[in-house]
Amino acid sequence: MITVISGTNRKDSMTLRVAALYTKLLRAKTKEVHLLSLEGLNVWERGDDLKKIEQRLLIPSDKFVFIMPEYNGSYPGILKMMMDNSDIRKCWWYKKAMLTGVADGRAGNLRGMDHMTNVLNYLKMNVLHNKVPLSRINDEVDQAGNLLKDETFSVIDKQIEEFLVF
Repeated sequence: MITVISGTNRKDSMTLRVAALYTKLLRAKTKEVHLLSLEGLNVWERGDDLKKIEQRLLIPSDKFVFIMPEYNGSYPGILKMMMDNSDIRKCWWYKKAMLTGVADGRAGNLRGMDHMTNVLNYLKMNVLHNKVPLSRINDEVDQAGNLLKDETFSVIDKQIEEFLVF
């Protein structure tokens, strides 16, 4: 099972649009793909909301796709909070991850993906080498979540193909 995580809790985020796009593209190639949006979820503590997410998505998944916006040169604290408050051994250890950065700027959250790679490696996760930085995101994805450039589709499609055999 693969879970795509939209790494922000901001409403109407471009990150969620990109995560929905990845979910759609993955579902066209494999079964058991789920989308986890952090919008409106209480992950500030290890409460019932987080435990339900663990049981339904995190524990059963063997692969994760992290779609992460750039927040101050890294990734959002809400994503780290969700991971910190989860049962790390059951949710993350020895599983696989793929990273995509989302930013209005020109670096596509490269630093955030590096930071997350270090955290995931600490959690005994294997991270796919092919990390996609989606820079100037408003030029890449429209408000409906559609890709605007064929080259970007090719890059994402290659990343997904590599992840499926990873």
